[in-house]
Amino acid sequence: MSRKTSVGGQAVIEGVMMRGSKGIATAVRTSDGDINVKFEEAVPYSKKNKFFSIPIVRGFVSLIESLIIGIKTLNYSASLFEGEDDDEEKTSKFQKWIEKVLGDKVNDLIMGFSLVVSLFFSITVFFIIPTFAANLFSKLKLNSIALNFIEGIIRVIIFIAYIYLIGKMSDINRVFQYHGAEHKTVFCYENEEELTPENASKYSRFHPRCGTNFLFLVMIVSIIIFSFTKWNSLPERIASRVLLLPLVSGLTYEIIRWMGKSKSSISHIFAYPGLMLQKLTTREPNYSQLEVAIKALKRAEGIDAESNEEGENTGE
Repeated sequence: MSRKTSVGGQAVIEGVMMRGSKGIATAVRTSDGDINVKFEEAVPYSKKNKFFSIPIVRGFVSLIESLIIGIKTLNYSASLFEGEDDDEEKTSKFQKWIEKVLGDKVNDLIMGFSLVVSLFFSITVFFIIPTFAANLFSKLKLNSIALNFIEGIIRVIIFIAYIYLIGKMSDINRVFQYHGAEHKTVFCYENEEELTPENASKYSRFHPRCGTNFLFLVMIVSIIIFSFTKWNSLPERIASRVLLLPLVSGLTYEIIRWMGKSKSSISHIFAYPGLMLQKLTTREPNYSQLEVAIKALKRAEGIDAESNEEGENTGE
């Protein structure tokens, strides 16, 4: 790859969000076949505050920032399909009251609530439940290292099973197709080829900077970090997992950064499991989906000269 870039993004409902050098662009294929593009300038938190740019710290900050942006763009893509169901006229009195009381702040409240729920769900399913499950093995009089290893294996199994099961849902399957389109488009851009669906389709849908790699490595790094903790009471273990999560995510972020720059065989070995896991989180996209991803990348990188083309929204 000849072009050095950190552009990346995520799949959303019938579209792709790309974060590039110029800002964040979300392109969505609407029901009428048009591509709606929303763009907003964005400065990473790590560039707003020197403390947030410190290694390890920047990893956890980037994780929270990615969650916020992810939820925001998912809500935006979903909003483009509101009103297509007959149920829109049946809006509850409570929802109308909330919108009346909070006004423009209702979206911020929804996003904040979604972030809290997402974090609670992730911590519960992937950290607390494995700790409870591993506790059952404590009766075997195993040492703390063995119990922590068992906990880590349970965590990985739950993670893979979760991805596999949601991938069976038809709506999620389409999101995974757009995920593949995102990766292929980024590869095409990194290789300095003209951004067309035909060119992008030639590339792999497995990308080393994918969030799937990050999440899988979080599971592996947590096994190592947690192995240094003692197997005391269950509440203490759960608290230690939550408190150590910033360190785990921060270290994982640094590993991902190193993997993205290194061409060594060791980095390829580290990346391989995550790349294989992308077989579950990506699907082969069609040309229409690649066109959407290309639209998002071009806008995020400022490649399109027109700043207000038809069907595009800027800012909020």
